[in-house]
Amino acid sequence: MSTAPDNTTLARQLFSMTWPMLFGVLSLMTFHLADSAFVGQLGRDPLAALGFTVPMQQLVSGMYVGLGIATTAIISRTLGQNDEFRAQRLGGLVVTVGASLALLLCASVWLLQTHILSLLGAEPTLLPVINEYWAPWLVSAWTGAMLYFGYSICRSHGDTKLPGYLMIATSLLNIALDPLYIFVFGWGLPGAAWATITAFGIGTLIIYPTLFRRQWISFQLRQLSLGKALKQLNGIMAPAMVSQLMPPASAMLATALVAGFGSAAVAAWGLGTRLEFFSIVVVLALTMSMPPMIGRMLGAGDIDQIRKLVRLAVRFVVGWQLAIGLIWLLASGLVAQLFTSDGEVQQVLGNYLVRVPLSYSGLGVCMLMVSVCNALGLSLRALLVSTLRLFVCFLPLLWIGSQISGLTGLMSGALVGNLMAGAMAYTFYRAGMARLQQSGEA
Repeated sequence: MSTAPDNTTLARQLFSMTWPMLFGVLSLMTFHLADSAFVGQLGRDPLAALGFTVPMQQLVSGMYVGLGIATTAIISRTLGQNDEFRAQRLGGLVVTVGASLALLLCASVWLLQTHILSLLGAEPTLLPVINEYWAPWLVSAWTGAMLYFGYSICRSHGDTKLPGYLMIATSLLNIALDPLYIFVFGWGLPGAAWATITAFGIGTLIIYPTLFRRQWISFQLRQLSLGKALKQLNGIMAPAMVSQLMPPASAMLATALVAGFGSAAVAAWGLGTRLEFFSIVVVLALTMSMPPMIGRMLGAGDIDQIRKLVRLAVRFVVGWQLAIGLIWLLASGLVAQLFTSDGEVQQVLGNYLVRVPLSYSGLGVCMLMVSVCNALGLSLRALLVSTLRLFVCFLPLLWIGSQISGLTGLMSGALVGNLMAGAMAYTFYRAGMARLQQSGEA
């Protein structure tokens, strides 16, 4: 019988699982920032149009990330039972269900775009710009979803390197194509979406033949008990997906609040949100690498090792995100000038960077706890944490701050709300762990 790993061994295991995801997600965030930088050179209206797209992008990605969580949990558990035949067909089921859901969601966004933009408070002058961009952007969102399902199946089989390498390759290709499509071809804002379609399309042409070659996916679904499989998939997917959809719902409401301060505020808020994605890249990588480790420990009934692993990750996240927040604070003026040439947007973005990033430690802990709870089978607890973070800690404080001190107060509210959310999430995780241990479900 192997001895339980100490903290050093745990750290080494966590690092080996995380680093491919870290560089992969970092590259994805880099291309999003590059998109913003290139589009920012087109002027305020295209940048504001990109800002209104951010919450809808989160909506689509929330759907496929939620399904990805279920994919990792179910397929890895099935492989642990040495049932490779069923794991192959579960992979095919995931792709089929995911492709259908993503298509339905993208089509709904397109058909309801007028109502959505009205809800978000978009100015009438921006509607033609957004309308021109959203058609190719929605195609790119569907293509990105298909690529992500392939990544999820790879991670389920313990391979984080192929997804990591492909994330890097597709992101670099996207960055290279952006100036070509936007400026050289003269496609403007839609060119950014076409660059993404090209890069992600090539990625799917690489990952799916690889999945077939490795026999990790099969569409012979008649040999799969569909009712049982769909029930199993939905049992994890539904709460995880709703949990993932909380942030875009919150982002839509936050954008509507910010829109009351004008298009410059929306443009700066959209840029700040993209910088936030970049800032929490390590946390995002950990949310992908930790669940398989926790699942194996849970299967072995080793609650103490789970506690050690989570404590290790939380301490690292708090220290790392505080450092990132201080860097943004010190470089706020330079960064604002780099990402936009509009003086008013620069001022608002600089104000954002001085305040909001200091709360990323709380945000990171909250995100990590949601992932951990999902991995522990506490999906409803994860959903509760996500809901309370956004609709008790974050949005109310945004509104209160805006009432007290306008746009500056709104950003200060975001700072306090994220810190409160981190403390709340860790408390809920500890209570969930105690209940798991008492009930003997582990």
